[in-house]
Amino acid sequence: MATRRIISQEKTLLEKDDTVGTNPAADQKSDIAPAVPASVIIKLLATTLAMICLPIASYFFTVDRVFHGNSTYAASLAAIVANVVVIGYVFLAMAEDRSDQLEASAKEKAKEGKKDQ
Repeated sequence: MATRRIISQEKTLLEKDDTVGTNPAADQKSDIAPAVPASVIIKLLATTLAMICLPIASYFFTVDRVFHGNSTYAASLAAIVANVVVIGYVFLAMAEDRSDQLEASAKEKAKEGKKDQ
């Protein structure tokens, strides 16, 4: 016959996780900051909106008013506008990357200045 093992002194997995002192990193606070800053997300969303709206708007605005019904020229202008938006986003990303590097180097210099004192 099969018997059931009942031991009230054994801890379940959830009870074992409650012990804080066994983990060496338990005293440290966890980093709950977002992985990507909000400014980067806003720039990405704005560029996405511009990538959708500007080429379509430029096409429909210029097809009858500027190019007098020639849809080839209007589509070419829409493609150029889309490329301008992409190039603009690349420049924004490069400028932001440089500013992050400058901030990091300024922090390192400040730390070195504190060590010297």
